[in-house]
Amino acid sequence: MRKLLLPFCFLILIFIVSCNPKEQNQTNKIDTENPDKKDFIIAVEVDSAQIPKSIVYNGNFKKAVQWKDEVGENLVILSESGYHRNEKFKHEFDDSADFELFAYHFCLDKNNLQIWKMYDFVADCPVDIEAEFYPQFPIITDLDKNGIAEVWIMYKVGCHGDVSPVNLKLILYEGNKKYAMRGENKIQFGANEYIGGEYKLDKAFDSAPSVFKDYAIQLWKENVYKN
Repeated sequence: MRKLLLPFCFLILIFIVSCNPKEQNQTNKIDTENPDKKDFIIAVEVDSAQIPKSIVYNGNFKKAVQWKDEVGENLVILSESGYHRNEKFKHEFDDSADFELFAYHFCLDKNNLQIWKMYDFVADCPVDIEAEFYPQFPIITDLDKNGIAEVWIMYKVGCHGDVSPVNLKLILYEGNKKYAMRGENKIQFGANEYIGGEYKLDKAFDSAPSVFKDYAIQLWKENVYKN
């Protein structure tokens, strides 16, 4: 009887470990074995059902991540309106559409205090709207190793009726301090012809740790071709 119980118990243990949602959803782990890699804080992706009911956000839920740092337990939510017509915008065209993007940072240990809100949009677009968060974001880091996480968000917004670049933006927050990198995505025409890809760092990067700027440029290069 004991011989039968041992394999059965072992199977139960494997099942419990494999069904642990935190282990499956952990992303952006700190790599302590390889100091040459970027320092990533452990961030767990959560679904909309796990967000406290008292937290209010606009738009339709897109993605959320949660992590803990020196500030406390943190939550970032990305959401979007989808194609719609918002009457707060002026509309020149009868058949035009609007699209809005939202991002929020809450500190759960401080009664769900909102640390910052990010908002962008495309308004009154009569042709094709390109507006979306890049799916691998938000990325959570602690590059300056001060115990306070940096939140990286990248997205594109544009309205056009042809194959051309649209606005590409990389936003960084550390606490409520905002840094922005703005430009266009890069489009290839033919074998060796390109358009777009330029960027500009805002002045906040001038006084930031150099590692912020270095990582921003790295992220831009890795994602500028994604259309």
